Amino acid sequence: MGDVFKALADPTRRTILDELTDRDGQTLFEICARLTNKHGLGSSRQAVSQHLDVLEAAGLVKTRRDGRYKFHYIDTEPLEPIVERWLNKPGKRGPT
Repeated sequence: MGDVFKALADPTRRTILDELTDRDGQTLFEICARLTNKHGLGSSRQAVSQHLDVLEAAGLVKTRRDGRYKFHYIDTEPLEPIVERWLNKPGKRGPT
């Protein structure tokens, strides 16, 4: 669970996950273009690749190779233990 929190601690990585939520199955080139055009983030391809490596190590991103291309997909499964631990407690309601 610590890897997930580490991965989510960086705002660029959260933005990458937002973009994969918006359109899943993107290449590194597509992710870089969306970060630049939609968010004004001028990160290098190498920096974005390193962010994707952190997200993949945490299990939040899965990849699939097809020829020369590597496609990235969001995987929310590592977030489920967090939701179960703090948000889905039976009878637990927020302050009213």
